Amino acid sequence: MPSVLPDGDPAPSDGSLPVSALTSAGRRAFGIYVHVPFCATRCGYCDFNTYTPGELGGSASPASWLTAVGQELELAARVLGDAPAASTVFVGGGTPSLLGADGLGAVLDLVRSTVGLAPGAEVTTEANPESTSPEFFAALRAAGYTRVSLGMQSAARHVLKVLDRNHTPGRAVAAAREAAAAGFEHVNLDLIYGTPGETAADLALSLESVLESGVDHVSAYALIVEDGTALARRVRRGELPMPDDDVMADRYEQVDAALVAAGLRWYEVSNWAADDAARCHHNLLYWRGDNWWGIGPGAHSHVGGVRWWNVKHPARYAGLLAEGLSPAAGRETLTDADRRTERVLLELRLAEGLPVEVLAAPARLEAGRAAGDGLLDPGALAGGRCVLTPAGRLLADAVVHRLT
Repeated sequence: MPSVLPDGDPAPSDGSLPVSALTSAGRRAFGIYVHVPFCATRCGYCDFNTYTPGELGGSASPASWLTAVGQELELAARVLGDAPAASTVFVGGGTPSLLGADGLGAVLDLVRSTVGLAPGAEVTTEANPESTSPEFFAALRAAGYTRVSLGMQSAARHVLKVLDRNHTPGRAVAAAREAAAAGFEHVNLDLIYGTPGETAADLALSLESVLESGVDHVSAYALIVEDGTALARRVRRGELPMPDDDVMADRYEQVDAALVAAGLRWYEVSNWAADDAARCHHNLLYWRGDNWWGIGPGAHSHVGGVRWWNVKHPARYAGLLAEGLSPAAGRETLTDADRRTERVLLELRLAEGLPVEVLAAPARLEAGRAAGDGLLDPGALAGGRCVLTPAGRLLADAVVHRLT
């Protein structure tokens, strides 16, 4: 089942934000995230807020969801007032491509007619390779999408089987080529490494396939066995081994070496891009602590130091908006200490690193020790920034702990 929402304070039913949050909203980049909660089947490793047709029954549908999305976008426009139009839009899930190009085009039209879309905005959608086609990509490009992110996971059939992925090993690469042929300059392929049973040769095959596709962006994530998932139950029963930390480190180094050799540079611990234009600028909003409004059931938002999250079930989400109410389930106002901790947590993951001045005095001393341990770049530290070394990227969470 999907993971639980955090605790928090009650959220106002009209979605209003403090004046301080609205004032700061115009000073930083702003994006829209749209969560599509629908999937044809549930992958065994996934704990996202997604639902199959059998789980929803007749309580919600893509049509009722789209109506509610429009209502929440109208709410966002009212609350934000004169805030800048969205410079990025990211449609994620779930499986957004199940909506088809017409449905995804309708989502983007709603964004344009409510909060607005800035000139030159980056507009991304995730897609399952099996629910795409050349016609789909052509229509998507015509609708105004500029970037596509395809879930590949692996090129090894037995790895896909463990992950309960239903696409064939070669389909993701074919889809990436179809997207490029339709005019998409920026295409991402997602990989997952460390799946039980995956060998170094399996990962090498996946990396070779990715590079043959010609994409300009790759995301590679270590498999996490989340409580409550089918994969976690299989591991608990002893059917599959728990991923090994040392193997995970080896796999990450293998990914990094292959991508760097092909001209892709890391700009965030789990992301590599051909150049600055190829980076996912929407995700950079998150890592840099900028502002975004999350639309959809279970979506999270952040504006001016206020974070909130929506109710999870699509029927409850749509019902609240139909009554003219905010779908927010709770919210929190970040303290200065919270925001400083989050800056360390997020910005340290970036290739440009974190300004040393953000750290308290004891943490600056600890940064020096981390550099001595080979986890932070000594030259960058001398220049006023905390930048992870290759070894530091493997232990990023531990470095964050030391600096907070």
